[in-house]
Amino acid sequence: MNPIDRAKVYRFLAEAFLYPTEVWPEDLPLLADILEGVGLSEPSPIAAGDFNLAALQAEHRRTFGTSGSLVYETECGLPNEFQQSQELADIAGFYSAFGLVLGGAVRERPDHVAVELEFMHVLALKEAFALERGLAEQAEICVDAQRAFLRDHLAGWVGLLAEALARLGAAAPVAPGPESLYPRMARLAHRFVLADAERLGLAPEARPLGGLRPTPQAPDLTCDACPVAG
Repeated sequence: MNPIDRAKVYRFLAEAFLYPTEVWPEDLPLLADILEGVGLSEPSPIAAGDFNLAALQAEHRRTFGTSGSLVYETECGLPNEFQQSQELADIAGFYSAFGLVLGGAVRERPDHVAVELEFMHVLALKEAFALERGLAEQAEICVDAQRAFLRDHLAGWVGLLAEALARLGAAAPVAPGPESLYPRMARLAHRFVLADAERLGLAPEARPLGGLRPTPQAPDLTCDACPVAG
């Protein structure tokens, strides 16, 4: 798959996990040929007419209101808050090295799944830009960064998110009928990330959700210093 096509899929997936401001499922058919080319076509097509913005926002609140911190990489099974800080710094270091600045209209932690997917989108675009201009060395730097980021971060935990959302959907279905939207998007993200990792010669280790414990907060965490405490 060429880097432009990969960038399109990563950008779509990144936007899908943020709180909706538009009816993004209508863009899924635009990716059908790309996904089919790597054997990842969604078996149950989503019709844009199935959603209006209010319904999509309600679905997002329903899904991620119950999943809590599952959309953050460093909330998944690190032994303490010190290692969590180290991992957050490592992720931020990747972003800084390639000019990605957090903030603006969307404010999220660097380890949010949407931000990590957006970073892969940026790297794929930079790779395409370098290749178009015959800058082989710069293109290889972008490829190496994608390989390292998938290995050290995204590919190692996106499967946990997909499994967790699937379990939540099975435990509390909203209504009889097709599977909920966000578990399907998480499964698609997992499959696409694994396919991309394989393309780069990686074989990410599958981490089972069972037995995984949330990263603990600092034992002395209090609200005493908060201006609104009391």
